[in-house]
Amino acid sequence: MSRGRRFVLKAQAMMIEITDSADARLRLYRDVKDRDLNGREGLFMAEGKVVLERLFQSRLAETVSVLTTPERLRGLDISALPDMVPVYVVAQGLMDELAGFPIHRGYLALGRYAPPLSLEACVAGAGARVLVLCGISNTDNMGGLMRNAAAFGVDAVVLDQTSCDPLYRKAIRVSVGGVFEVPHFRVADVTARLKELELTAFALSPSGARRLDEVAPPARSAVLMGAEGPGLPAEIMTACESVRIDMSGGFDSLNVATTSGIVLYHFCR
Repeated sequence: MSRGRRFVLKAQAMMIEITDSADARLRLYRDVKDRDLNGREGLFMAEGKVVLERLFQSRLAETVSVLTTPERLRGLDISALPDMVPVYVVAQGLMDELAGFPIHRGYLALGRYAPPLSLEACVAGAGARVLVLCGISNTDNMGGLMRNAAAFGVDAVVLDQTSCDPLYRKAIRVSVGGVFEVPHFRVADVTARLKELELTAFALSPSGARRLDEVAPPARSAVLMGAEGPGLPAEIMTACESVRIDMSGGFDSLNVATTSGIVLYHFCR
C-alpha cells in the first residue's frame, strides 16, 4: 500500500499525494453513489468546487478531508480550510476508479454536520423565519428547498420524520452548498414544536383559504410545505393558517422548490 507523498501548501492544509487505490485513507471515497444508501460512518459527501468552498467556510459543518486532482487543486480556494485537514491529491483516473463513475467536477470532500446552536437558539430573537418540510423524499426537491432557505435568509429548517436527509450527496449538490448555511433540525411533532416556539404557522396548499399576497406574516412565523401530490397531512393543515398561490391555465400547483422560492421571498423581505 502506498503511503503517499506528503507536503504542505497554502492555508497550511496538508496535501497528500496518493497513487494507490487501495490506500485505506480513501476508503470512504469509494463507490460514491452506493454510499448514499449505505452510509459514511456519520459523515457526508460534498461534490463540486462551489459546494466545497461553501463547506470550508461553514459554521454548521466541518471538513474531514478533501479529494481532488493536481489540475483541479490549482483552482480550489482553500484559504478557509482549517489547518492540517488532509487534502488527498490523486490522478483523474484514480479518482474515477474510486468513485465508480467519471467525476468530471474533480472535487470531493467528506464532512461532518455539527451545528453549534439548537433550534430554540436559532429562533430566540424577536423575529424568526422557519421553513418546515413534511414528507419531502425527493433529493432534488430537498436540495432546491435548502438552496432557497439559504438564499432568503431563513433562520432554520425543520424536518418531519418522513423527510429525506438534506445531507445526501445529491441534495447537497442541488442546494449548491446552501445546506451548509442554514441549520436544520428533525422533530417528531411539527405542529406541537411550532406552538412551543410561539411561531405562527402557515401551511401551503392549492386549496389554501387565503392568497399569498393577502398574508402579512408576523415577525415570528413558519412556512410549512409538503410533498408534491399528497401535500401536507390533514391534521397539520387544520392546525395552521392555510395559504395558496393562485394558478392559471388549469394548473393547481407548482413544484415544491419553486413554490418555496415565491413564498420565502414574500415572507423574508
